[in-house]
Amino acid sequence: MALVGIARLAAESRLLEAKRAVEYFEIPTRRILNRTKPNMPFQWTINPYRGCEMGCQYCYARYTHEFMELDPHSFEDRIYAKIAPAVLLRQELARADKRDQIALGTATDPYQPAERRFERTRAILEVFARERGWRLGITTKSDLILRDLRLLREIGRRNVLSVQITITTVDEALARLLEPRAPRVELRLDAVRRLRAADVCVGVFPNPIMPGITDSEAALDAVAKAAKEAGAYFFGGGPLFLPGAAQQVFLPFVEREFPHLAARYRDTFERGVHLSRRYKEALAEKVRRVRARYQLTSGPVEYRPELWVDEEQLALFPVT
Repeated sequence: MALVGIARLAAESRLLEAKRAVEYFEIPTRRILNRTKPNMPFQWTINPYRGCEMGCQYCYARYTHEFMELDPHSFEDRIYAKIAPAVLLRQELARADKRDQIALGTATDPYQPAERRFERTRAILEVFARERGWRLGITTKSDLILRDLRLLREIGRRNVLSVQITITTVDEALARLLEPRAPRVELRLDAVRRLRAADVCVGVFPNPIMPGITDSEAALDAVAKAAKEAGAYFFGGGPLFLPGAAQQVFLPFVEREFPHLAARYRDTFERGVHLSRRYKEALAEKVRRVRARYQLTSGPVEYRPELWVDEEQLALFPVT
């Protein structure tokens, strides 16, 4: 059957570079700003790449490679850099409302290793550094973000900016199992310190919180304590979410590394992609206790940029 749409574009993509375990391609895209579903905390997302080298066992976004008729296991091995993201962004900001929230790095990490070579994230940030009045959040688990510290400071002077550093655990051995190609935890905590020192609104997300693996109060407390000591303003906390493609990778991983949890996970996710409401409510209460213990907010703090376009003071996310 002939490939169509994004699958055809992927098949025809130009190879940029090949390493021992990863191939990089360049792919055209019609949009760089993508609308989210209702009830999300942001209205637009930006992902400069398709696929992510971090290789996180729990990554929910593996299903996006299925759109290109690719196996979900190839999500970290076949990386597609989007063509001309800055050009597209300048065009598309004209149709976005400055009251909207924009999230950079929701399906792939914008500072994955490919960014060192291809600088698609940097090109996007250079656009925002010349803009005013936008509300932008960046999520990453890479200290490569420090490369763009000057740009981030300039963006934060003109726009409401927050950075979320993902740290699922402070246990380095567990982190290496869960996120085999991600930077070490200490490098991420150092990124928090240096972002805070540069007056960037920075926090830590322990997402996704995984039942029986990272969801104990002691484990969450350890992450929150490290976040506070590094200077984080806020601390998130969202539960594991496993669409079908993600289940194909994560459930076998649990069977290998946490066999005592395998039946529980299979039973839970055979019924759907979400954890139960009861579990999520109990987890939210646990996160609230931990957050209160270290006087961290649930989301980015409210501030008025130095070069804001009007007098209205707005937060990136509601603070509770």
